[in-house]
Amino acid sequence: MATRLDHETYLSPFAWRYGSEEMRRIWSEAYRRRLLRRVWVALARAQAELGLIAPEQVADLEAHQDDVDIARAEEIEAEIHHDLMAELRVFAEQCPIGGPILHLGATSQDILDNADALRLREALALVRCRLTDLLSAFADRIEETADLACMGYTHLQPAEPTTVGYRLAQYAQDLLADLESVDRLLANLRGKGFKGAVGTAASYAQLLDPSEMERRAMTFLGLEAYPITTQVCPRRQEWEIIVALAGIAQSLHRFAMDLRLLQSPLAGEWSEPFGRAQVGSSAMPFKRNPIQAENICSLARYVAALPAVAWENAAGSLLERTLDDSANRRVFLAEGFLATDEMLRRALRLVRGLGLDPAAMTRNLVAWGTFAGTERLMMELVRAGADRQEMHEVLRAHSMAAWEALRRGEPNPLADLLAADPRLTAYLPSERLRALLDVSGYVGDAPQRARALARRIRERVYTG
Repeated sequence: MATRLDHETYLSPFAWRYGSEEMRRIWSEAYRRRLLRRVWVALARAQAELGLIAPEQVADLEAHQDDVDIARAEEIEAEIHHDLMAELRVFAEQCPIGGPILHLGATSQDILDNADALRLREALALVRCRLTDLLSAFADRIEETADLACMGYTHLQPAEPTTVGYRLAQYAQDLLADLESVDRLLANLRGKGFKGAVGTAASYAQLLDPSEMERRAMTFLGLEAYPITTQVCPRRQEWEIIVALAGIAQSLHRFAMDLRLLQSPLAGEWSEPFGRAQVGSSAMPFKRNPIQAENICSLARYVAALPAVAWENAAGSLLERTLDDSANRRVFLAEGFLATDEMLRRALRLVRGLGLDPAAMTRNLVAWGTFAGTERLMMELVRAGADRQEMHEVLRAHSMAAWEALRRGEPNPLADLLAADPRLTAYLPSERLRALLDVSGYVGDAPQRARALARRIRERVYTG
């Protein structure tokens, strides 16, 4: 079985386009096989400590633990059609002293599921590192822009002012929840342990105390073991991990989607970094497409679909085990992590390099913010003795007229219309009416809340 690894055959984009070298290394085939050997050695060490095998046999295995030979393993697998047994035979061939006792009492999933748990833990730790870097960058930008007023939107329509820092804090708050999910998973991640073909550890019990052997072997691996398993580690754990990755994808999609909206010339307030030589379109030389944000949204959709596969694996793990999860697990676990890794790296570049245009924010506040001022104006009119329902209708009618003027491309006439209406000036002078319609500072306690979240992020990131 010859393996071609070049662009003359299909290569997953995750092998060369998406994901970092660190994450690719974790999910590489060579690393997987080294982890398998690490589990075999841990099992042998525990059995040696309990007097079942000789120390020199363990020493022989340890000496060849990293001598992975994929070509030889593929040669054997082509004949026997069992990938773990092929790797086992290669390892045994390399260890004339220790080879005869390799895999003693074990079933394939004793090795595979513990190796997968080690890899999942390492991949989660890398995701956590990416998350903390991104959250720190958000905290910096939140503090920098906590007071920077901009137009807020509901239903994609102008609503009331907010601040850039407060808007950024919304995304960061979601990502902080994602970090808490990842930390919970890391704290509780477990391997199968060594329990044999159906989880009863009968094969080990034939030779020694299986619980003590498992405890020692898992200590060597630095993993906790599930107390109860079938032939496999509970697949629910992988579902929970993929759900956490989908949660990160959800948070990043929201940020990236909003950036795409705000980068549109219709708003023009935000922009993602754009290199001097960067090409936006093959047809339109003027284009500055938000390709980084669009890439995040695209990968996020893919990761969002993966929990369904993991759910099927967990829910359909019939009786003591079936093999119908094996093929898809080779794909979705790696790609889920690689896609999440790529999204987090791109998001970090976006947050650090996020361009802000205060002039555009002021322009939008002038055009649309006056409408938001009608709420504050109504409160003051009622305080001055006016009928709330009557004032609401007066303000609504003038607002609709002003809206139509804006649709025709005219300046917003709302302040002039209101300041000239005697039904309003009977309660408040024109100058006071105009002052209440200036909403540049009408942001409530958004700046304080944004800064408080930034402080919470720093505490969480730096103290764990």
